[in-house]
Amino acid sequence: MIKQGDLVEVEIDDVSSEGSGVARVDQQVVFIPNTVTGDRISSRIVRVKKKYAQGQLEEFRKNSAYRIRPRCIVADKCGGCQWQHINYSYQLQLKQNQVKETLTRIGGFADLQVEPIISGEDLSYRNKVNYPLGVSHTGQIKAGYYRQGSHQIVNINQCPIQDQRLNPLLAEIKQDLQQLQIPIYDEKNHKGALRHLCFRIGKNTGEILLTLVSAELSDDAMDKQAEKWMKRYPNLVGVTLNYNPQKTNVIFGQKTELLAGRPYLIEQFARLNYHLRAETFFQVNTTVAEDLLTAILNKLSLTGEETVLDLYCGVGTFTLPFAQKVKKAIGVESYSLSIEQAQRNAEINNIDNVEFITETTETFLPTLETKPDLVILDPPRKGCQTEVIESLKQIKSNFILYISCHPATLARDLQLLCQEGDYRIMFVQPADFFPQTPHVETAVILTRIS
Repeated sequence: MIKQGDLVEVEIDDVSSEGSGVARVDQQVVFIPNTVTGDRISSRIVRVKKKYAQGQLEEFRKNSAYRIRPRCIVADKCGGCQWQHINYSYQLQLKQNQVKETLTRIGGFADLQVEPIISGEDLSYRNKVNYPLGVSHTGQIKAGYYRQGSHQIVNINQCPIQDQRLNPLLAEIKQDLQQLQIPIYDEKNHKGALRHLCFRIGKNTGEILLTLVSAELSDDAMDKQAEKWMKRYPNLVGVTLNYNPQKTNVIFGQKTELLAGRPYLIEQFARLNYHLRAETFFQVNTTVAEDLLTAILNKLSLTGEETVLDLYCGVGTFTLPFAQKVKKAIGVESYSLSIEQAQRNAEINNIDNVEFITETTETFLPTLETKPDLVILDPPRKGCQTEVIESLKQIKSNFILYISCHPATLARDLQLLCQEGDYRIMFVQPADFFPQTPHVETAVILTRIS
């Protein structure tokens, strides 16, 4: 029986869905971060639970064939990536297996065909980053990701997974903020101003939007600095300040002030133009999201006579490309700012067969009067609420497209939708939106059984 503090020598025989290596000691499962299948290591047991234990890597005895040298100098400290030490082809294999295994184990779907995972560049893919700000013991401003399992910021001047066109801005703007001497927010005593430094870039247009999140409103010095940034960086189209005075770990507050330029960037996605603000959601991996959309549309073979209902529609990322292929599209989203952007995005693309509604999915569905041919679901990581699943069963649309960033909640919801024999899975397509992390996106198409 292993105990906390034990030093054990183990071989990693798998990788968990949360990203840690998996070993076994005396029939007990042990999760060990920063390891990969085939590593032989010594590990210190740091926590023992009833069904599993957690260990930390102490020393390598033998390196796995899947292990590579991380391409980031702070990969062993930073919590932004968990898989920099795993070669990319094996990352894709792990994610492919994770989707199939989870749908089988939790959803109960046997003999399931899963399409080969869609992937793109494994670095420089993120079109949006939100860096918390802090101060070092020498008084220098820090910006970066939190150290694994903590709220300690690992300071960085560049990041290999963000669009590389953002790297010069990250280092230089930190220096500018240092010279402005605006106090950095301290989350322990809730004093100070600047909380986050946020960038969003149009992958296909190169337009950049810079947002500072602050517990205080802007002043003349910040306004003047914003104008300087606009002149210095040709691709910078706007500087905004988001006001968030709340004692919370939610990044954005309710109010955003324009300091210079415009409050949105323009991005091209699926041959459409999108206005994107800092506060609203858009898939972080533009290229792979486009490829996933193409795979879905090819599989559905729409006739042009359908009505599509897009739930959790955001800024219309998928609603608008679908609207071009069908008779009518309806998008439903609870965040009013996203709906405003979705409506604007429809307008600038001259798409007039789409309607956007500000309402929660669970309150909207019981009021739906027309039966859609296709329902699109792209819920948060926690999946759909029970009442949403029950409403979908009553609606009985011909197809349901479920897009998920969490295989476990996807499997749970699919099992509920299919358990009475009304639907069956016709298509499962994983996509790697998040290289160097264990996260995987999955699109599943359900077809109704007549």
